[in-house]
Amino acid sequence: MKYLKLSTFSIILFLVGAFSAYGQKCDLSIRGKILHQENNDPIVGAYIWIVESATGAVSNENGNFEVKNLCAGTYTLTIQYLGHKEIRDSILLNSNNFNKTYRLEEESMDLGGVEIHGHRFDVQTTTSVSALYGEALLEARGENLGESLKRISGVTTFSTGNSISKPVIHGMHSNRIMILNNGIRLEGQQWGAEHAPEIDPFVADEITVIKGAETVRYGPEAMGGVILVNPAPLPTKKDPKTNLYLTGGTNGRMGNISISHANGSNKIKGLGYQVQASAKRAGNIKSPDYYQGNTGLSELNFSGSIGYSSSKLGIEGYYSYFNTTLGILRDSHTGNLDDLTSIIENGRPFSDPGFTYDIVNPKQVVSHHLGKIKSHYHLSDTWKLNFQYGFQANNRQEFDKRRGDLNERASLDLQLFTNTVDLFLDHNLKNEWSGSFGLNAIQQANSNIPGTGVTPLIPNYDMLNLGIYAIEKYSKGPLELEGGLRFDTRSVSTARYVGSELQEADLSYNNFSAFIGGLYQINPKITFNSNLGTAWRPPNVNELFSEGLHHGAAAVEIGDADLNSENSVKWVNALEYDGGRTHLEVTAYANHISDYIYLNPTGDTYVSLRGTFNVYEYLQANAFFYGLDFSGSYVFTERLSAYAKGSIIRAKNTDEGNYFPFIPSDRMDWGLAYQFGSLSNSKTNKLTLSNLLVAKQKREPDFDLAPAPPAYAIFNIAYQKQIALGEDKLNLGVQVQNLFNSSYKEYMNRFRYFTDDMGRNILLKINYQF
Repeated sequence: MKYLKLSTFSIILFLVGAFSAYGQKCDLSIRGKILHQENNDPIVGAYIWIVESATGAVSNENGNFEVKNLCAGTYTLTIQYLGHKEIRDSILLNSNNFNKTYRLEEESMDLGGVEIHGHRFDVQTTTSVSALYGEALLEARGENLGESLKRISGVTTFSTGNSISKPVIHGMHSNRIMILNNGIRLEGQQWGAEHAPEIDPFVADEITVIKGAETVRYGPEAMGGVILVNPAPLPTKKDPKTNLYLTGGTNGRMGNISISHANGSNKIKGLGYQVQASAKRAGNIKSPDYYQGNTGLSELNFSGSIGYSSSKLGIEGYYSYFNTTLGILRDSHTGNLDDLTSIIENGRPFSDPGFTYDIVNPKQVVSHHLGKIKSHYHLSDTWKLNFQYGFQANNRQEFDKRRGDLNERASLDLQLFTNTVDLFLDHNLKNEWSGSFGLNAIQQANSNIPGTGVTPLIPNYDMLNLGIYAIEKYSKGPLELEGGLRFDTRSVSTARYVGSELQEADLSYNNFSAFIGGLYQINPKITFNSNLGTAWRPPNVNELFSEGLHHGAAAVEIGDADLNSENSVKWVNALEYDGGRTHLEVTAYANHISDYIYLNPTGDTYVSLRGTFNVYEYLQANAFFYGLDFSGSYVFTERLSAYAKGSIIRAKNTDEGNYFPFIPSDRMDWGLAYQFGSLSNSKTNKLTLSNLLVAKQKREPDFDLAPAPPAYAIFNIAYQKQIALGEDKLNLGVQVQNLFNSSYKEYMNRFRYFTDDMGRNILLKINYQF
């Protein structure tokens, strides 16, 4: 009887519990974000498992995960990812407010040829970021840095002919864009419109563009954006890899070769090295109807690195050498005012010199050495101390058409030495906080080499810049918030002789910069980020003291010693949608710049024994830049897909109510791609037809040497195929640029006054990976 009572009571309890469970809504969720402890980078593909419910999830590309349909209660959560220590966490779940950030600690391991040490130095930022890597970078091989980056929406080029181009981000270029070569800020004579970056794109495994103001991280020259040129990580074990690139082009009869080799050591775990070299040669560029005289180039480049990495310590040495000789269009240097007026009115050279590889005056000869040593030490699981030193030597020679023995002398001969030191402390705490505190110093010495026979365009100068900064980031599930503050102080001392008179100046500048930004993943398909930052830039020496003929630019430039520092406030917003078949990304920005410095054509000409040249002067005004970048793709079928990208920018002189010179016009690039085989096939076998549409620049300054050229449309076609040769890979590519050999002029080409742009160019590209 007693047993019957107990059984009845047990049945009643069971039924009550069952009905309670049935009545309970199991609609709670566990949300979170998975990050690397090492560098705060999101982890894609981490496995999350709830023990009690036998359910799980996988982290997405932003590191976010969600496990749904859970009842209230206590759960054991485990997180696993290859090469990282497992995390086990006990969770009391009683509402839908649970959202937690987990940081996985990396561990050295050797697993069937996979070795992970994880000492990356990638920049994590809440502003708009785009990158070239993998197949997109492979297609860009053989192009200079500026041309390669035109594949990214919002990035164009400011060029001098077809061989010299520099990147433009949201209308900014030269000293407003910072380029980092393997973590070292590239310091050459980048102030010149025709001074291309001294960097070989073949060193890069990935090229990243940050479109927001990044002065807090890097200093004043990053007010317009940052370009990161990163080589592949050094190997940490014996695993030889060699890459051979061969590129040939019909226009200019260009040939380009690059080879790289990387390997590690079995005897010393964590030790690895990488070497790379390239050479390039091209002759006169051909417009659709004629050759452009003296537009050839030659390059010879080398880089090498060696490093050691362990669980606590990492150290790396790197050296690169860049050397180029560039011909300058002979027709840009005219003999008298009538000749200059005539060629601008004619719109093309009066002569057709035919093809040659010879490079004569006017020309540029540039060499650049860069060396660095960097190291880091893990003070604990959450704190890491970093040190980096860089040395650069840049020599720029510009030769003009001169008489007699003077023709063999450089008209401009500059030697620039730069030392940079960075010391910063990173922390990635096991909760939601991470950040960096740092100091950096930049010291420069610029000298005019005697013997040119002309008054130097810019004076000798010494510059010292000291900066201190702090950046802190909060990450919790789909939300990331970030803010930073920096203070810089800069001193500049200049000296030069004008005739027999010594002119000296001592200048100093200092300012604060700050930013705040956030990123929020609205749902698994939609992400929004916003970044508001202040920035500043002191005037460069050329803007202050230029006085004379700039030979490579074929122009006289006049500086203003009373220029003030530029100050800006830039707001960047980006919305990204990834819906499987459809991918869309839109970036909108507004940038107010006080005391914006620009080079303005005066309408005057300068006549000398060396010819007749247009006169430009550096002016200053308040500016408002705003615009829109967009990019998108759509997969119609397993074989057919389409893409489109474009940019719109406006740059207004708010003081005078007119527009600034040399601002990119509206443009859109769209195309169709057909994959021979499934899109999921890892082997590339793709045909792409694309069309570039560029509008006429109707927002011109009040005066220009010639009206803006008309709108144009250029068609391109490309075929890319990958062939497996055992464990090796052979990539073959054929590209036809300007398929219909159309005549056109790009507004952002400074030589548009004298010549058309390049005609049809057929490129053959071979890459062998073994």
